Amino acid sequence: MPAVALTFHGQGEPGVVGGLLDALAAAKVKVTVLAVGVWLHQQPELARRVLADGHELGNHTLNHADIKAMNDDRAYAEIAGCAAALRDVSGSIGRWFRPSQTQRSTPRIRAQAARAGYATCLSYDIDSLDYTDPGADAIVRTTLQGVRNGSIVSLHFGHAGTVSAMPKLLAGLHDRGLRPVTATELLT
Repeated sequence: MPAVALTFHGQGEPGVVGGLLDALAAAKVKVTVLAVGVWLHQQPELARRVLADGHELGNHTLNHADIKAMNDDRAYAEIAGCAAALRDVSGSIGRWFRPSQTQRSTPRIRAQAARAGYATCLSYDIDSLDYTDPGADAIVRTTLQGVRNGSIVSLHFGHAGTVSAMPKLLAGLHDRGLRPVTATELLT
């Protein structure tokens, strides 16, 4: 069956994140969460729930700063710092690294990610724009407008509109014959 990867930038208030995880569990959908390291330090139990619920957990830098503006050592420190936080909560650095505040990695970012143990930098082709808090209907509309087999969708924890959008978004994907999966399931 054709599939799309739902990926979430992982940080946010526990109640909102828990609501999103509840919505995904109710729909029996597994996703990829690219967590921010400081959030992992603050919310280790939520990070463990992500894994216990069968989702993937990956790296989205330690502080979610503009990685393209950093020098090599600072970029490496951001990636390695989040990798250490991931290892603390899960025993692994995770498979995927997504650079913060940019859709695509650069050769310099990829080199620092490789130095920290990540063979792949994960991008996306569909930006839901949910982080702008446009409301659930706008998130669904923006996502479904461009989604196709093989898409990687960028979504965010910590936004109530994303939680509200999830049932309609999942129904819209189903209506298009697209199954939501993790990045690993889509790409391997």
